[in-house]
Amino acid sequence: MSDEEFIMDDAADEDYDFEYEEDDDLEDADADIENMYYNAKSIKDHDPDGAIRELKAVVDGEKEKGDWGFKALKQQTKINFHRGRHAEALDSYTQLLSYTKSAVTRNYSEKSINNILDYVSNATDVGLAEMQSFYDVTKSALEDAKNERLSVKTDLKLARIWLARKEWNRLAKSLKELRAYCTSQDGTDDQSKGTILLEVFALEIQMYGEVGNFKKLKEVYNSTLQVKSAIPHPRIMGVIRECGGKMHMSEKNWAAAQVDFFQAFLNYDEAGSTQRVQVLKYLVLAHMLMGSDINPFDSQETKPYKNDPEIVAMTNLVSAYQRREVHEAEKILRENKRTILDDPFIKAYIDDVLRGLRTQYLIDTMRPYSRIQLGYLAQQLNISVDKVENLLISLILDESIKARIDQVGQYVELDRSATSSSKPRYQALDKWKSELDRAGASVHGKHAGGAASGSGASIGGSFLRMGVGMGGMAASLGPSLR
Repeated sequence: MSDEEFIMDDAADEDYDFEYEEDDDLEDADADIENMYYNAKSIKDHDPDGAIRELKAVVDGEKEKGDWGFKALKQQTKINFHRGRHAEALDSYTQLLSYTKSAVTRNYSEKSINNILDYVSNATDVGLAEMQSFYDVTKSALEDAKNERLSVKTDLKLARIWLARKEWNRLAKSLKELRAYCTSQDGTDDQSKGTILLEVFALEIQMYGEVGNFKKLKEVYNSTLQVKSAIPHPRIMGVIRECGGKMHMSEKNWAAAQVDFFQAFLNYDEAGSTQRVQVLKYLVLAHMLMGSDINPFDSQETKPYKNDPEIVAMTNLVSAYQRREVHEAEKILRENKRTILDDPFIKAYIDDVLRGLRTQYLIDTMRPYSRIQLGYLAQQLNISVDKVENLLISLILDESIKARIDQVGQYVELDRSATSSSKPRYQALDKWKSELDRAGASVHGKHAGGAASGSGASIGGSFLRMGVGMGGMAASLGPSLR
């Protein structure tokens, strides 16, 4: 709520007047008090001190606490807070809270309290201790008025503020009080308060995620799955599922992360939250990391977002990933830093995506050969030879390939019996290689007898070099068909 909206927010007062006018309550109002109130409102912009005096007179002029006194205190709080007189604003606000027991309707008082707290929370010139004071007097008054529902809502509002401001100690204290409210006498979670319990869990999960305490995050996340009696707002479930997905990602459990991100997307979509777009990016990320051949944009729920300006880069990245176009994927990342890499969470896992692409590219590239130069692979991937070695070592260790690396000769030699594929295209390549070997040996044999300088040997030698070099590459860099 802006300053102007706060100071001019009188629509609620006018609605309140009309509500009482229907009940004929205004007929009993003292005309002088009413006139003082409206006179104060008319001069508050150019004479705030005069307005404050008039409003105090309104409060003092009422024989019993009533609606005019409540509205006068509300105006005093607004004027003083707007002028930076926070202590005076707190005094009038504290006095206003005493009217919530019986002087005004519960709905009107709750709306007024929420408006004031929202403004206090968003004000940049208010210290944390001052802001805490407004919440403390609110909670005390609501507990005294036996308004448990609004008291808990106020505690949740304050906890959300501490989370947004990353005030972890203050947040932990607020959450401890909220957890106590949601705990049964036997020390277990009170399932009858399931909806509030889930809101508390959502705040705890976000806190533990921010501070990197994934052990506690997992405990709370598992607790959320045990809550059965709640009817939570879909946004709350979106938060829980999103944090659950991030937790699974930290454990490299890509499949579980994909499930949670999809559920988070559905919940945010139902709530109309813009966070659905960001979570959809996380869903795409998990899909790529789990090596799924299913396009995440093929589902009915995600398809409408396929061409969203914020999503299209991820759409293209998925397409490149599934085609195993590592160079295209790198180009997409370079050209779309804002929509992809500006998110720290996505950035943290992009190296895993590229690593997966590169390892698959290596497998596909090496499959037809028995020996291939490391320099050639490095050139194809546009990375260093050391990085190629690391990728090959990981492939060998997890038994994706059976091979040995010759660091002296700078090549990798594959076990042909272990790497031959049953796929038709690789069977054809294997057959072509064998035929090429036989043809080369035959040509060489026919011309070896004294015709080394003849045209036949030149043809045979060129033929063999072409096979070794592959596509015009230098023979020392290309794969060896042996």
